Amino acid sequence: MKRYDVVSIFPDMFDALTGYGVTGRGRDKGDYELVVWNPRDFSSDQRRTVDDRPFGGGAGMVMMAEPIVRSIRAAKARQKSCGVGDPKTVALTPAGVPLTQRLAKTLTAMDGLILLAGRYEGIDQRVFDLEVDLEVSVGDYVVSGGELPAMVLLDSLIRLIPGVLNDDKSIVEESHSDGLLEYPQYTRPEVFEGLSVPKVLLSGNHKEIDDWKKKEALEKTKFVRPDLLEAKPG
Repeated sequence: MKRYDVVSIFPDMFDALTGYGVTGRGRDKGDYELVVWNPRDFSSDQRRTVDDRPFGGGAGMVMMAEPIVRSIRAAKARQKSCGVGDPKTVALTPAGVPLTQRLAKTLTAMDGLILLAGRYEGIDQRVFDLEVDLEVSVGDYVVSGGELPAMVLLDSLIRLIPGVLNDDKSIVEESHSDGLLEYPQYTRPEVFEGLSVPKVLLSGNHKEIDDWKKKEALEKTKFVRPDLLEAKPG
């Protein structure tokens, strides 16, 4: 079983991940577990304060180091008690390394991960200095908090766990699995508003169908994401 912990001041947001679709079924089957820690529970005052004004001035508020560090260490202790030898902490930030399928496969291989979802204008740097092993970004844009990026990362990891998808072959044929985008998909009816399904897909010739899929995947990648071909080895 994979063990995932998240540090967030909005723990209920993650019900969207654990309650629906393949990620919900995976949790119900025991393929992974997810525990969410609220830094407010680790605050040192009665108001459960987790943020304060930044030293040196600036807009907005900054998340305080103490409640977050306590949360992360509690999550690490839980994972170690479950047999995870060296749980790593990943912070979701705009400054992180880009999330790619290759990175998702690397992180899925780990038995346990702790994800940090920040809010406000940022997080006290000492949290990163003391506890964070990796920063990951889901794109070159800014959102209101780290919860949605954390769910994107978790979704990409969970669906790679063997048995989560009904057909593990789906993982192999998906976009980015081999550095290419996925080929076009069709289902019934054979003709819709004058547009027909390519005849090769109706032929029953598996070799011709496989060749068509590879060709279409390459053409789609050339047209939509040529940068992927430039980065592809060989």
